[in-house]
Amino acid sequence: MLREYSPPLQSGDRLTRPEFERRYAAAPHIKKAELIEGIVYVASPLRHEQHGKPHSRIMTWLGIYQAMTPGVDLSDAPTVRLDLDNEPQPDAVLFLESAVGGQTRVSSDDYIEGAPELIVEIAASSAAIDRGSKKQVYRRNGVLEYVIWQTYDNQIEWFYLTDGDYQLLSPGADGIIRSQVFPGLWLAVEALLNNQMAQVLEVVQAGLNSAEHTTFVQRLSQRT
Repeated sequence: MLREYSPPLQSGDRLTRPEFERRYAAAPHIKKAELIEGIVYVASPLRHEQHGKPHSRIMTWLGIYQAMTPGVDLSDAPTVRLDLDNEPQPDAVLFLESAVGGQTRVSSDDYIEGAPELIVEIAASSAAIDRGSKKQVYRRNGVLEYVIWQTYDNQIEWFYLTDGDYQLLSPGADGIIRSQVFPGLWLAVEALLNNQMAQVLEVVQAGLNSAEHTTFVQRLSQRT
């Protein structure tokens, strides 16, 4: 019996989401591909300094918060089904579990469906997409907070969705950005950018010890 031919998955292809998923599944050598506004983007090989190392710092920071916050889940570079034309693979997503009123659910085939409350993108060669069309897709689908780490410029932008548009969150006088969606998720921006992870973890621990995080955890526990 002849095997069904599957065209290769290539950047620039215009595909439906089901066809994108079919071709992606048939190309196990491709480690990261996304469908943004119906257009395929296949990622280049990821470099250590510009992507791998920053990614590890982000996952460490978010992992500490998630471990101490019942009802909150974390995923590393998952495929996310946002809508019929958009299936990104963000570098990190932090989201409320559906049992406590989160915006997403996990499908029967183990994909995240819906808009995670917080998405982080490590933007090196992908900066134009991450700050352009992908940002608009996340805004339109209701991703509440969107963090972009532009590694070539070594800067972080943290956006918060309010009144249908993204507003930039700025660090306080102490240099810390505080999440508006996840109380106690605090980021020492300059420490992260300079690989001072001990300070990053010290600050997120302070956030976890704050009254606002305690209240948040109590509120989540009442929903289960």
